[in-house]
Amino acid sequence: AMPIQYTGIIDEHMAVRRTAGLFDVSHMGEVIVRGPNAFDFVQHLVTNDISTLYDGRVMYTVMCLPDGGIVDDLLVYRINEQEYMLVINAANVEKDIEWMQANNEVGAQLDNISDDTALLAIQGPSAFEIVQKLTDFPLDSLKYYHFAPQPTGTFLSCERAILSHTGYTGEPGLEIYCEASNVKAVWDALMEAG
Repeated sequence: AMPIQYTGIIDEHMAVRRTAGLFDVSHMGEVIVRGPNAFDFVQHLVTNDISTLYDGRVMYTVMCLPDGGIVDDLLVYRINEQEYMLVINAANVEKDIEWMQANNEVGAQLDNISDDTALLAIQGPSAFEIVQKLTDFPLDSLKYYHFAPQPTGTFLSCERAILSHTGYTGEPGLEIYCEASNVKAVWDALMEAG
């Protein structure tokens, strides 16, 4: 039911290059990994060394099969030393979670929060300026591949929100994770601010 384009691909491309575009990418999957064995689980699961992560840092990496083939690529968010968020590709959510569960030899707690989590991406040169109107968190301090969990107070009507600066368009941008129940209010506020 998701429209692939509105006015046309060239118009939308130019909007992202010149000002900003807003994308609903809530179809992506999110898995929270918790507990005293969370680090060991994620370290075993992906090919990169997650010991280089610190709270608020994001890493792009892959999960591999024993023979080196790729299960999927994903983002790893370190919330704290005992809690990580894994963001996985929409088409592979079920397959990826089955793989994680089958390879959870250390007994980390895995919570699939995909259905309860919305994800909006605002990309383009004006993205930070638009979102800054909606938060007291100093977005200019948010470095690339970093995130701000729950900015000061609440973010709009969200009780839990993450503002992330990973981007995928080649332009500056932010991703906003929030409760699915509040995504319309967040979308409307971004459209009003932009």
